[in-house]
Amino acid sequence: MATTIRLARHGAKKHPFYRIIVTDSRAPRNGRRLDQVGTYDPSQQPARAVFESEKLAQWLRRGARPSLTVAQLIKRDGLATVPVTSAGAAPAEPAVAPDPGEAQT
Repeated sequence: MATTIRLARHGAKKHPFYRIIVTDSRAPRNGRRLDQVGTYDPSQQPARAVFESEKLAQWLRRGARPSLTVAQLIKRDGLATVPVTSAGAAPAEPAVAPDPGEAQT
């Protein structure tokens, strides 16, 4: 089972509040979760993310991959070194095929 650390939206219309959750990557956005590792409130100035650092570190050690947004929030708070590429992101360098018209020596 591939686990992902991502945002689940809560709050009223036009007043979002997010929970930072660990879930199966196939589960819907607000579906079943395995654990909650923090919250994110973009309504505050500046936007505020609160993490439970022990839980977050535990899930990262287990192999949970943060979404791109959560990786940026973690990096901004300086909690851990997180790879920015997530499960759904494209690879950094696409493979380049050699030109068939050039002679190989």
